[in-house]
Amino acid sequence: MAEVGWKYPVAVVVVAYAVFPLLYVVSTAFRPGGTLAGSSSLFSALDFSNYAALFRTGFWTWGMNSLIVAGVTAVGTVLMAAAAAYAFSRFRFSGRRASLTGLLLLQMFPQTVAFVAIFLMLLALGEVVPALGINSRIALICVYLGGALGSNTFLMYGFFNTIPNELDESAKIDGATHAQIFWRIIMPLVIPVLAVVGLIGFIGAFNDFILARIVLVSQDNWTLAVGMYAWVSNELNSNWGLFAAGAVVAALPVLLLFLALQRYIVGGLTAGAVKG
Repeated sequence: MAEVGWKYPVAVVVVAYAVFPLLYVVSTAFRPGGTLAGSSSLFSALDFSNYAALFRTGFWTWGMNSLIVAGVTAVGTVLMAAAAAYAFSRFRFSGRRASLTGLLLLQMFPQTVAFVAIFLMLLALGEVVPALGINSRIALICVYLGGALGSNTFLMYGFFNTIPNELDESAKIDGATHAQIFWRIIMPLVIPVLAVVGLIGFIGAFNDFILARIVLVSQDNWTLAVGMYAWVSNELNSNWGLFAAGAVVAALPVLLLFLALQRYIVGGLTAGAVKG
């Protein structure tokens, strides 16, 4: 007992450290006035005026924009990374090793490092194809897809390598094409990694602020991160209560998606633990 007894106080401290910010945000969301005054006492007031005020703002438009951008990004990331990982895992072609090395090196540099180049590139593209220029959600989705392709392809590549090649060979003997092997045999077997990549892609696009702030200009195209920042960007007129209420509501889609995909993630982990 003495050997493990110290872990419980440490666990309590860690849980308290993680839960307190969440309780603070929820408490601020129920505090009227839009300020952080009186924040020393949690849940000193239970007022729904901040939540009601969300209907008088562009919050729901921004939320729909975020869901569209994040949803398309997640689906596109899964499909593109899965196709690339299948090609690297099953085919042997010239430049394959150099391409894999390049993908590995790309993971070392965050996408935000290139935000100046991205801005200039979208300015130039917008003159030719307006749908791919500044203030376009399609352009923002393309930026997200390009930034996530390297790391997710390398992640899926390792997972695809765990699937025996004998399955592909058996399917080829029965007359299956590469497309049929990919969609009917490989994809059902890699659902756990697809769920992980999709979840990461959705959360990353849904919560991103820097790239969305650079690309999206008009308020009608703003995402939640950009729109909610405008509520607290003015130091003299910051509405933290409205911001906290919006943050609580904005967390629900991510939470629901995680709960929906949890069985695939946990199922994949447990299946991998017992397979010989």
